Amino acid sequence: MLEVRQLTKRYGGLAAVNDVSTTIEAGKVNAIIGPNGAGKTTFFNLLSGAVRPTSGSITFEGRDITGLRADQVARLGIARTFQTTTLFDMATVADNLIVGHRLRTRSGLLDVLFDSRRLREEERLCRARAEQALDFVGLGHIGHRLAGDISQEERKRVAFALALATDPRLVLLDEPAGGVNPEETVGFAALIRKMVDHGITVCLIEHKMDMIMKLADKIMVLNYGEKIAEGTPAQVRATPAVIDAYLGSEHAEA
Repeated sequence: MLEVRQLTKRYGGLAAVNDVSTTIEAGKVNAIIGPNGAGKTTFFNLLSGAVRPTSGSITFEGRDITGLRADQVARLGIARTFQTTTLFDMATVADNLIVGHRLRTRSGLLDVLFDSRRLREEERLCRARAEQALDFVGLGHIGHRLAGDISQEERKRVAFALALATDPRLVLLDEPAGGVNPEETVGFAALIRKMVDHGITVCLIEHKMDMIMKLADKIMVLNYGEKIAEGTPAQVRATPAVIDAYLGSEHAEA
Protein backbone atom coordinates (compact mmCIF):
# COMPACT_ATOMS: atom_id res chain seq x y z
CA MET A 1 0.00 0.00 0.00
CA LEU A 2 2.76 2.45 0.93
CA GLU A 3 6.43 2.24 -0.01
CA VAL A 4 9.25 4.30 1.49
CA ARG A 5 12.64 4.46 -0.17
CA GLN A 6 15.77 5.86 1.46
CA LEU A 7 13.75 8.39 3.45
CA THR A 8 15.86 10.94 5.32
CA LYS A 9 15.04 13.98 7.41
CA ARG A 10 17.90 16.14 8.68
CA TYR A 11 17.74 19.03 11.10
CA GLY A 12 21.11 20.68 10.67
CA GLY A 13 23.67 18.00 11.42
CA LEU A 14 21.13 15.68 13.08
CA ALA A 15 19.50 12.92 11.04
CA ALA A 16 16.15 12.32 12.78
CA VAL A 17 15.32 9.72 10.11
CA ASN A 18 18.23 8.31 8.16
CA ASP A 19 17.98 6.37 4.89
CA VAL A 20 14.92 4.30 5.90
CA SER A 21 13.30 2.01 3.36
CA THR A 22 10.21 -0.04 4.19
CA THR A 23 6.67 -0.89 3.13
CA ILE A 24 3.32 -0.67 4.88
CA GLU A 25 1.36 -3.74 3.85
CA ALA A 26 -2.32 -3.45 3.00
CA GLY A 27 -4.83 -5.21 5.22
CA LYS A 28 -2.38 -5.70 8.09
CA VAL A 29 -1.37 -4.17 11.40
CA ASN A 30 2.04 -2.62 10.80
CA ALA A 31 3.97 -1.39 13.84
CA ILE A 32 6.95 0.87 14.45
CA ILE A 33 8.86 0.49 17.69
CA GLY A 34 12.07 1.80 19.18
CA PRO A 35 13.49 3.79 22.09
CA ASN A 36 12.48 7.37 22.83
CA GLY A 37 14.17 9.66 20.31
CA ALA A 38 14.50 6.88 17.71
CA GLY A 39 12.71 8.93 15.04
CA LYS A 40 9.32 7.23 15.12
CA THR A 41 7.14 10.36 15.30
CA THR A 42 9.33 12.15 12.75
CA PHE A 43 8.77 9.18 10.45
CA PHE A 44 5.00 9.59 10.88
CA ASN A 45 5.32 13.33 10.26
CA LEU A 46 7.03 12.57 6.95
CA LEU A 47 4.39 10.04 5.87
CA SER A 48 1.49 12.34 6.78
CA GLY A 49 2.94 15.45 5.12
CA ALA A 50 3.51 17.38 8.35
CA VAL A 51 7.17 17.85 7.41
CA ARG A 52 9.04 17.55 4.12
CA PRO A 53 11.82 14.98 3.75
CA THR A 54 15.40 16.00 3.08
CA SER A 55 15.68 13.15 0.60
CA GLY A 56 14.02 9.90 -0.37
CA SER A 57 10.55 9.06 -1.65
CA ILE A 58 7.11 8.03 -0.39
CA THR A 59 4.69 6.21 -2.70
CA PHE A 60 1.07 5.58 -1.72
CA GLU A 61 -0.98 3.18 -3.83
CA GLY A 62 1.36 3.77 -6.76
CA ARG A 63 1.35 7.58 -6.48
CA ASP A 64 4.38 9.62 -5.44
CA ILE A 65 3.29 11.72 -2.45
CA THR A 66 6.74 12.91 -1.42
CA GLY A 67 6.53 16.49 -0.17
CA LEU A 68 2.73 16.85 -0.41
CA ARG A 69 1.01 18.97 2.24
CA ALA A 70 -0.79 17.27 5.11
CA ASP A 71 -4.24 18.17 3.74
CA GLN A 72 -3.34 16.74 0.33
CA VAL A 73 -2.10 13.52 1.91
CA ALA A 74 -5.28 13.25 3.99
CA ARG A 75 -7.48 13.69 0.92
CA LEU A 76 -5.67 10.79 -0.73
CA GLY A 77 -6.74 8.53 2.14
CA ILE A 78 -4.08 8.69 4.89
CA ALA A 79 -5.33 9.71 8.35
CA ARG A 80 -3.19 10.25 11.42
CA THR A 81 -3.68 10.50 15.18
CA PHE A 82 -1.29 12.07 17.68
CA GLN A 83 0.14 11.13 21.07
CA THR A 84 -1.94 13.88 22.69
CA THR A 85 -5.57 14.10 21.59
CA THR A 86 -6.45 17.76 20.99
CA LEU A 87 -10.17 18.48 20.65
CA PHE A 88 -12.41 21.53 20.67
CA ASP A 89 -13.40 21.10 24.31
CA MET A 90 -16.32 23.56 24.19
CA ALA A 91 -17.88 21.77 21.21
CA THR A 92 -19.74 18.49 21.31
CA VAL A 93 -18.00 15.26 20.46
CA ALA A 94 -20.11 14.94 17.30
CA ASP A 95 -19.21 18.47 16.16
CA ASN A 96 -15.52 17.64 16.58
CA LEU A 97 -15.97 14.74 14.19
CA ILE A 98 -17.92 16.78 11.66
CA VAL A 99 -14.76 18.88 11.24
CA GLY A 100 -12.95 15.70 10.17
CA HIS A 101 -15.41 14.81 7.43
CA ARG A 102 -15.32 18.38 6.07
CA LEU A 103 -12.21 17.18 4.28
CA ARG A 104 -14.56 15.43 1.83
CA THR A 105 -16.96 18.34 1.23
CA ARG A 106 -16.98 21.05 -1.43
CA SER A 107 -19.21 23.83 -0.12
CA GLY A 108 -17.60 27.19 0.50
CA LEU A 109 -18.35 30.72 1.63
CA LEU A 110 -21.04 31.36 -0.96
CA ASP A 111 -22.84 28.19 0.07
CA VAL A 112 -22.83 29.45 3.67
CA LEU A 113 -24.03 32.93 2.72
CA PHE A 114 -26.92 31.61 0.65
CA ASP A 115 -27.61 28.49 2.74
CA SER A 116 -27.35 26.40 -0.41
CA ARG A 117 -28.84 22.98 -0.95
CA ARG A 118 -25.32 21.59 -1.32
CA LEU A 119 -24.35 22.98 2.09
CA ARG A 120 -27.40 21.46 3.77
CA GLU A 121 -26.84 18.09 2.12
CA GLU A 122 -23.16 18.05 3.04
CA GLU A 123 -23.97 18.96 6.64
CA ARG A 124 -26.39 16.05 6.77
CA LEU A 125 -23.78 13.69 5.35
CA CYS A 126 -21.09 14.97 7.74
CA ARG A 127 -23.32 14.41 10.75
CA ALA A 128 -24.25 10.92 9.56
CA ARG A 129 -20.57 10.06 9.02
CA ALA A 130 -19.72 11.37 12.50
CA GLU A 131 -22.41 9.17 14.03
CA GLN A 132 -21.13 6.14 12.12
CA ALA A 133 -17.56 6.76 13.28
CA LEU A 134 -18.66 7.14 16.91
CA ASP A 135 -20.69 3.95 16.73
CA PHE A 136 -17.67 2.14 15.26
CA VAL A 137 -15.45 3.05 18.23
CA GLY A 138 -18.15 2.32 20.78
CA LEU A 139 -19.04 5.92 21.65
CA GLY A 140 -22.37 6.38 19.92
CA HIS A 141 -23.89 7.38 23.26
CA ILE A 142 -21.67 10.43 23.92
CA GLY A 143 -21.96 12.41 20.69
CA HIS A 144 -24.01 15.10 22.44
CA ARG A 145 -21.53 15.67 25.27
CA LEU A 146 -18.92 18.42 25.37
CA ALA A 147 -15.49 17.09 24.45
CA GLY A 148 -14.03 18.73 27.55
CA ASP A 149 -16.18 16.52 29.79
CA ILE A 150 -15.13 13.08 28.56
CA SER A 151 -12.50 10.74 30.01
CA GLN A 152 -8.96 10.16 28.73
CA GLU A 153 -9.93 6.76 27.35
CA GLU A 154 -12.92 8.29 25.57
CA ARG A 155 -10.71 11.04 24.12
CA LYS A 156 -8.44 8.36 22.70
CA ARG A 157 -11.42 6.66 21.08
CA VAL A 158 -12.64 9.99 19.71
CA ALA A 159 -9.22 10.38 18.07
CA PHE A 160 -9.81 7.05 16.32
CA ALA A 161 -13.26 8.23 15.26
CA LEU A 162 -11.90 11.54 13.99
CA ALA A 163 -9.45 9.67 11.78
CA LEU A 164 -12.22 7.37 10.54
CA ALA A 165 -14.45 10.36 9.73
CA THR A 166 -12.03 11.34 6.94
CA ASP A 167 -12.79 8.03 5.14
CA PRO A 168 -9.17 6.79 5.16
CA ARG A 169 -7.64 3.68 3.65
CA LEU A 170 -4.54 3.93 5.84
CA VAL A 171 -4.52 5.15 9.45
CA LEU A 172 -1.33 6.14 11.29
CA LEU A 173 -1.80 5.79 15.07
CA ASP A 174 0.77 7.48 17.31
CA GLU A 175 0.79 5.70 20.69
CA PRO A 176 -2.95 4.90 20.71
CA ALA A 177 -2.74 3.11 24.07
CA GLY A 178 -0.56 5.67 25.81
CA GLY A 179 -1.85 6.75 29.21
CA VAL A 180 -4.56 4.11 29.55
CA ASN A 181 -4.81 1.11 31.88
CA PRO A 182 -4.29 -2.56 30.88
CA GLU A 183 -8.00 -3.28 30.46
CA GLU A 184 -8.42 -0.25 28.21
CA THR A 185 -5.30 -1.29 26.27
CA VAL A 186 -6.99 -4.61 25.45
CA GLY A 187 -9.99 -2.65 24.18
CA PHE A 188 -7.82 -0.51 21.91
CA ALA A 189 -6.09 -3.57 20.50
CA ALA A 190 -9.51 -5.04 19.66
CA LEU A 191 -10.54 -1.76 18.02
CA ILE A 192 -7.39 -1.73 15.87
CA ARG A 193 -8.06 -5.27 14.73
CA LYS A 194 -11.66 -4.30 14.00
CA MET A 195 -10.43 -1.49 11.74
CA VAL A 196 -8.28 -3.91 9.76
CA ASP A 197 -11.16 -6.39 9.53
CA HIS A 198 -13.20 -3.58 7.96
CA GLY A 199 -10.63 -2.92 5.24
CA ILE A 200 -8.56 -0.15 6.84
CA THR A 201 -4.81 -0.67 6.95
CA VAL A 202 -3.15 0.38 10.21
CA CYS A 203 0.36 1.49 11.08
CA LEU A 204 1.00 2.32 14.72
CA ILE A 205 3.72 3.54 17.04
CA GLU A 206 3.47 2.01 20.48
CA HIS A 207 5.67 1.33 23.53
CA LYS A 208 3.45 -1.38 25.05
CA MET A 209 5.32 -4.43 23.82
CA ASP A 210 2.89 -7.05 25.07
CA MET A 211 0.19 -5.39 22.98
CA ILE A 212 2.42 -5.02 19.90
CA MET A 213 3.74 -8.56 19.95
CA LYS A 214 0.20 -9.98 20.04
CA LEU A 215 -1.37 -7.51 17.61
CA ALA A 216 1.12 -6.64 14.89
CA ASP A 217 1.56 -8.59 11.67
CA LYS A 218 4.77 -6.75 10.81
CA ILE A 219 7.16 -4.63 12.91
CA MET A 220 9.87 -2.16 11.94
CA VAL A 221 12.40 -1.15 14.61
CA LEU A 222 14.08 2.27 14.57
CA ASN A 223 17.07 3.35 16.63
CA TYR A 224 18.81 6.71 16.27
CA GLY A 225 16.78 7.32 13.13
CA GLU A 226 17.88 4.15 11.37
CA LYS A 227 16.04 0.90 10.69
CA ILE A 228 17.77 -1.89 12.63
CA ALA A 229 15.25 -4.69 12.09
CA GLU A 230 12.00 -5.57 10.34
CA GLY A 231 9.78 -8.61 10.20
CA THR A 232 7.19 -10.58 12.12
CA PRO A 233 7.03 -10.24 15.92
CA ALA A 234 8.89 -13.55 16.25
CA GLN A 235 11.64 -12.39 13.91
CA VAL A 236 12.01 -9.06 15.70
CA ARG A 237 12.13 -10.68 19.14
CA ALA A 238 14.97 -12.92 17.93
CA THR A 239 17.14 -10.08 16.58
CA PRO A 240 20.09 -9.40 18.93
CA ALA A 241 20.37 -5.72 17.93
CA VAL A 242 16.72 -5.15 18.88
CA ILE A 243 17.11 -6.91 22.22
CA ASP A 244 20.17 -4.82 23.03
CA ALA A 245 18.72 -1.50 21.87
CA TYR A 246 15.16 -1.75 23.09
CA LEU A 247 13.34 -4.92 24.07
CA GLY A 248 15.56 -6.42 26.70
CA SER A 249 15.86 -10.12 27.46
CA GLU A 250 12.31 -10.44 28.82
CA HIS A 251 10.86 -10.05 25.32
CA ALA A 252 13.41 -12.23 23.54
CA GLU A 253 12.43 -15.58 22.07
CA ALA A 254 13.07 -18.44 24.44
